[in-house]
Amino acid sequence: MPSPTADQLNAPSYKVRGLCMEVHRELGPGLLESAYEEARTYELTQAGLSFERQRDMPLPYKGVKLDFGYRLDFIGEGELILELKAVNEALPIHRAQPLTYLKLERRPLGLPINFNTPVLKDGIHRIVASDL
Repeated sequence: MPSPTADQLNAPSYKVRGLCMEVHRELGPGLLESAYEEARTYELTQAGLSFERQRDMPLPYKGVKLDFGYRLDFIGEGELILELKAVNEALPIHRAQPLTYLKLERRPLGLPINFNTPVLKDGIHRIVASDL
């Protein structure tokens, strides 16, 4: 299967970021991650985007897949990994987690999103697998 083009990745990425900004405008910062997850799920569904939510992700190890307990918040449009946070300060581990998911899932693009920021665009980061 060929890798998606930049345009094929950017269109859903922009759409998802816009929907997350809508959630943030409605709810503001300071809620639990689960509240933002529910609202984001609603927005993604209303927009007609395909996604998987809270999907188990086995750990590949020596040719077997171990049930290790990793769970992806969202995979949008089949390629885009979304990792939701609601923390006071985004730490390096908060970017490392979706980076690891990109590597393990062999997906091209990840968006760690921290909803606990006054302006959401400051809480959205873009990780491209080709940058790894």
